[in-house]
Amino acid sequence: MPQAKKVALFIPCFIDQLYPETGYNMVKILEWAGCQVSFNKNQTCCGQPAYNAGFFPDACNVAQKFLTDFNDPSCYVVAPSASCVGMVRNSYPNLLPNDPRVQELASRTYEFTEFLIDVLKVTAIPQAEFPARAVYHDSCSALRELGVKSGPRKLLSSVKGLEIVPLPDAEQCCGFGGTFAVKFEGISTAMAAQKVERAMSTRAQYLISTDSSCLMHIQAYTHNAGFSLKTMHLIDVLASGW
Repeated sequence: MPQAKKVALFIPCFIDQLYPETGYNMVKILEWAGCQVSFNKNQTCCGQPAYNAGFFPDACNVAQKFLTDFNDPSCYVVAPSASCVGMVRNSYPNLLPNDPRVQELASRTYEFTEFLIDVLKVTAIPQAEFPARAVYHDSCSALRELGVKSGPRKLLSSVKGLEIVPLPDAEQCCGFGGTFAVKFEGISTAMAAQKVERAMSTRAQYLISTDSSCLMHIQAYTHNAGFSLKTMHLIDVLASGW
C-alpha cells in the first residue's frame, strides 16, 4: 500500500480570519484522499501584502519565518490560495536569492487543486453534490502565476447536480488585486461590477473560484448592489453533500 502523502497546511490570512470553514473543508478532502495532514500553529502570513506594497525588508523577514515554519522536506505545503503559492514560488527567489531553502520549498508548495490533480492524481470527488447553476472565475494568481486553468473545471465537472456554464471573459481580473482595491477604489469597483454583470448574464446562482480574496471582493459588490449572485470557494463546493 503506498505511503500516505504528508501535507503541512498553509492557511492564508483571508481564510484564517474570514473563511475558516474553507480550511476545515480542505482538511476533510485531503484526509479523504489519504493524506496525513498537519498544521503548524506558529505560521503567519506569507508576506505578500508587504511585498506588493513595496516594504521589501519587512516582506523578507516574514518570508524567512515562513521558510522556518515549513522546513520539513518530507511534507508538501498545500494552500487554498494561488496568490500565496505564487508568492512562495515567484517572489521569494527575488527576496532571498541566496537562500537555498527557497527553491526547495517552492518545489513542494502547491495550490490545492494543483495538488489534488498533479500529485494525488485525483480528478473527481465522487461523493460531492451541489445542485446549482454556476460560473467559474479564473483568479489572476491561479491563471497567470501558476498556470492553473483546466484543473478546477475538471474537478467541478464531477460534482453531482452542479451545472457549470461559461463565464464571458472568465480570465479578466475581478478588480481586487490586494492593495489595488484600496488605492484605486473606483477602478476596482467598476471591474467588480463588470465581472458580476457578466456572471449574472448567464443566469448563474453562484460564482466559484479558487481564491478567497476574489470571492470576498465580488461578494461585497453583489451584497452592496442587492444582487442575488453568491460566491463560493471551489473547496467548499467539493466538500458539499457528504
